[in-house]
Amino acid sequence: MSSSFKSSGQVSYELRGDVAVMTVSNAPVNALSLAIRQDLVARIKQFEEDDAAKAAVIVGAGKVFIAGADIREFKRPATEPHLPDVIDGIEACSKPVIAAIHGVALGGGLEVALGCHFRVGVKGAKFGLPEVHLGIIPGAGGTQRLPRLAGFETALEMIPSGAQVGADAAKAAGILDEVSEEADAVAAGLSFARSVIDNGTPLRRCSELVAAAVEPKVFAEAKAAVAKRARGQKSPVVCVEAIEVASQTSFADGMAKEREMFMELKNSAQHRALSHAFFADRALGKLPEIKGIAPRELKSIGVIGGGTMGAGIATGALMNGLAVTLIERDDDALGRAKATIAKNVGGAVKKGKLSVEQEQRIFAEALSLSTDYASLSDVDLVVEAVFEDIDVKKQVFEKLDAVCKDGAVLATNTSYLDVNAIAAVTKRPQDVIGLHFFSPAHIMKLLEVVVADKTAPDVIATGFQLGKIMRKVAVRAGVCDGFIGNRILATYRAAADAVVVDGSTPFEVDDVMLEFGFPMGPYAVADLAGLDIGWATRKRKAPTRDPRERYFTFADRMCEQGWFGQKTSKGYYVYEEGARKGTPNPAVLEILTDERKEKHINAQNLSKEQILDRYMAAMVNEAAKVVEEGIALRPLDVDMTLIYGYGFPRWRGGPMQYADEIGLEKILNNIKAYAQEDAYFWQPAKLLEEMVATGKTFAELNAERGNNPAAKKHENA
Repeated sequence: MSSSFKSSGQVSYELRGDVAVMTVSNAPVNALSLAIRQDLVARIKQFEEDDAAKAAVIVGAGKVFIAGADIREFKRPATEPHLPDVIDGIEACSKPVIAAIHGVALGGGLEVALGCHFRVGVKGAKFGLPEVHLGIIPGAGGTQRLPRLAGFETALEMIPSGAQVGADAAKAAGILDEVSEEADAVAAGLSFARSVIDNGTPLRRCSELVAAAVEPKVFAEAKAAVAKRARGQKSPVVCVEAIEVASQTSFADGMAKEREMFMELKNSAQHRALSHAFFADRALGKLPEIKGIAPRELKSIGVIGGGTMGAGIATGALMNGLAVTLIERDDDALGRAKATIAKNVGGAVKKGKLSVEQEQRIFAEALSLSTDYASLSDVDLVVEAVFEDIDVKKQVFEKLDAVCKDGAVLATNTSYLDVNAIAAVTKRPQDVIGLHFFSPAHIMKLLEVVVADKTAPDVIATGFQLGKIMRKVAVRAGVCDGFIGNRILATYRAAADAVVVDGSTPFEVDDVMLEFGFPMGPYAVADLAGLDIGWATRKRKAPTRDPRERYFTFADRMCEQGWFGQKTSKGYYVYEEGARKGTPNPAVLEILTDERKEKHINAQNLSKEQILDRYMAAMVNEAAKVVEEGIALRPLDVDMTLIYGYGFPRWRGGPMQYADEIGLEKILNNIKAYAQEDAYFWQPAKLLEEMVATGKTFAELNAERGNNPAAKKHENA
């Protein structure tokens, strides 16, 4: 390896007696950028040539050791020195090199530590190889050194899942030589280095260790289990294959094979999609309208309604340290709400997410139950979670307007309704916002923060702050029927219904979407949510339905039979007592046959590819309209909404990333072809047409709108 690299000073070198301390400093997480890699090479050379230094300690500045590669560099051609070569250089050193770890050692950070001859960690340190979440595998020896050091069982637990382990578990597995009593990593490293020097401890190079023998069937079983969980994502399975290579070949051959596998995945659509999701996650809350704006105080909240949704919101708030006052109509309803919250919180205790002491404190101090709206006079924010009826919600907001303190944020958890109309019944529309939680609200990650016309910027900031406190992924949405997620859902569900009435079955559609990577197909999801919900929406919209719309009655007929899905043990599927998974309901096919006869439809069974193309074209087209109108500020807001709220496979990056990947022109051409059959439904989004005409991608639109998305809203918004 060349050692002609000049140091940029981001890895400092300081002699403490006869121990060289090398401190990696690249805030905030000491990512292994090109400058850091060059510096490490230069510092290791300096250490080798420094006769006064008998051992070296590598530490991280700030809060962590090294949290991995600099993934921004992934988009550029790789530049020497490559990380595997840097780590080989550390391992080849003739004098002992010790990694002293605090905070986290993740990805390339753990690989650097594995290249050192010894590892010491302080309490609270965490270790992991999370590359799988970016659609790749560890590419700097992680799959080859870890099994040699800690055994195949540990490698198979950690690498395909990307799971992190704490210091004690890392010591038990053999990853750490010692968990230090020192609080400071430098002190821990110096102390360990002293014992190595004084005892003349021989160097231990992971590449030279011989891993314990393992039966080939262990890998076959691991691959099968991982493939089942991965649902189409390739990197977890390739992780197992790379670990298997370590059991079959020399270290050098294993490294060559690991690099080959890493590069293949790095150039894949799945890596592009997962990288997009990684950066999109971080961009969601970066909005010009709340930049530099402080949220309002948020210590206590009120929740109106103690049904599944209200109790779920209350649970999520209580579990994250907020005081909650829950309002219901009568004592019986309050009792039911409290029982639901107790069940939710008890479940979290069982899973180790909460302690018994926290559970006791929630019910002794944090939760108040009341039938009187006046109990909300001091809360900082109220979430209304009553029946999805605009008149009922307006009555609630009139009461809240009368009792809540000045500056309290008034939020509605509506899924579809007009937040502007709800705000208009109050004397403080600037304090009103939509907070659309997803059920079960204490588990589902997505929170749509719905900004009405008069919502104040600090109220928007408070909505995002509540999301942060409750560990939600908050996405900004504008006001329209269904906001981002449910509006797009209604469209792709309508496309699926057309496919079904025209000749396919709901079960074929579900199978195609499962194969695509969704955890459930749309009809299984409808059964889970309750078919009566969609029925109520269709009845609400009936008076304003356009006569040109193709309207299908099969779902209404099912509801008329009292088939509401899982809660009635029958919907599109039939559910045995207590079963979450059903078997296809043959009676649904009879209802469909009747509808086809009435409408004189000649059934045509579409191929899997044709079903997928229609479903995705409808999703992408409506999503483009949502961005065009400024309901979503950027394509990435749509992607994250669909990933976190609707089960879109993360490894495909969301519908907009998927559209970029397969080509916007292909999608537009499909829409135009489908419009020959149904011109009303298949109206191409103007934005999609403009982008195809100019050769642009949604990724480019994300970059453009990254600086000032609010200014880029479509003029029709």
